[in-house]
Amino acid sequence: MKKLLVSAFVFIMSMGMINAQETKSLPVLPDNISVKNLDGKTIQTSEFGNDGKPYILSFWATWCKPCLRELNTIKEVYEEWQEETGVKIIAVSIDDARGASRVKPLVNGSGWEYEVYIDQNQDLKRAMNVVNVPHTFIINGKGEIVWQHTSFVEGSEEELIELVKKVMNGEDISESK
Repeated sequence: MKKLLVSAFVFIMSMGMINAQETKSLPVLPDNISVKNLDGKTIQTSEFGNDGKPYILSFWATWCKPCLRELNTIKEVYEEWQEETGVKIIAVSIDDARGASRVKPLVNGSGWEYEVYIDQNQDLKRAMNVVNVPHTFIINGKGEIVWQHTSFVEGSEEELIELVKKVMNGEDISESK
C-alpha cells in the first residue's frame, strides 16, 4: 500500500511539474548535461539546436512500442517536414547500460535520419522531468521549451508538425495539447 501511495504521489507531482512548465515563463533546455551519440562520443546538450529554428526533442526507449511507432511514423514524413519547415528531430534514448547496446542497431535498421543520443545515466531525462516515454518536446529557436506531450496515437504526428509551423510563425502554443 505504501508503494502505491508513493507512486501516486510521484505521478501527481510529476504531472504538476509538466503543467507548470506549460505556463507563463518558458523553461530552457538544460545545457550542461552529457549524452552520447551512437558512436559513443560525449555531447553536451548545449550543442543541441537547429540554427535558430525549432526542433523536436523526443525521449524514447528500445523497449517502448509507442515510442517506436511514433518515430517510425515520423520517419515516413520527416523529409517532407524538413523541406517545408527545416525542423529537426533529436531522439534521446533512455535505455540503461543493459539496453544501450540495442540502440544503434535499432536506429540503423529503422532507417531513422534523426540525431540520436543515448542518455544512459538518465541525467537529461531527470532534468527534463520525463517520467514516461514517449515524451516529446518542441524547442523554439531560442532553446525554450514551448510544448510537450506524452504518449503517441496515430495522427498525433500531424498535430506535431502543425505546432512546429505555429512556432515558426511566432505563435504562442503553450496552451495547445
